Amino acid sequence: MALPFVYVINNAFKPLDELFIYPPRLFVQNPTLDNFSDMFTVMSESVITFSRYVFNSVFVTAVGTTGMVLITSLAAFVLAKYRFRLEKVLFNIVILSLMFSSQVTAIPNYLTMRDIGWIDSYLAIIVPAFAMPLNLFLMKQFMESMIPDTIIESASIDGAGILDTFFRIAMPMVKPAWLTAIIFSVQNLWNSTGGNFIFSEQFKPLQYALQQILAGGIVRTGVGSAVSVVMMIVPITIFILSQSKVVETMSASGLKE
Repeated sequence: MALPFVYVINNAFKPLDELFIYPPRLFVQNPTLDNFSDMFTVMSESVITFSRYVFNSVFVTAVGTTGMVLITSLAAFVLAKYRFRLEKVLFNIVILSLMFSSQVTAIPNYLTMRDIGWIDSYLAIIVPAFAMPLNLFLMKQFMESMIPDTIIESASIDGAGILDTFFRIAMPMVKPAWLTAIIFSVQNLWNSTGGNFIFSEQFKPLQYALQQILAGGIVRTGVGSAVSVVMMIVPITIFILSQSKVVETMSASGLKE
């Protein structure tokens, strides 16, 4: 599992003669930082500063992930622990939405964003991230298996409201689930290029800028290797810190009490 990451990281520190050597070598022989310095040089020639691209990605990822955890957890808690009319219908809609890829819904999504005036706005990326159906499904299944109904009933008898029960009881008990949701959300938002919603360079995320570097072709092979390392730092770091929670969530999300 670690081999691809070792290869990518070593490539980022290889000079051009080692990048094109045949047969390719896994480990770098003469490490250099030229690829990273060239990457920052190319980025400095952009009409928008490198720090602006970084800010766009960090802002969208942070706000989108925070909102996703709150909205998804609230919805999952209600679907898992409260009975009401249309409960099954709503959950079936969530399951059905998992069948559609982003390519299928690209045109309707664009028309929706255009009609409400969110084109060239952070909201076009952030708000849809609040409702990730996969995360909602995992959260609901995890809550059903890990939170006994007796605890909810005891909290209600003691006078706790729905929000008190949610924040003080449910969320601490399902920490593995929302940490897993954070990983999926960060990976999705950090790698976002703005899609069909962001056309202004001022709002473009870092992923878009780095993809433009890769579009330079073979002359930017070394820079492209450095770009690959930069883009994978955030998702890989979060995954390493939370990997045990991911395994726990996946093993429990399919169980019933």
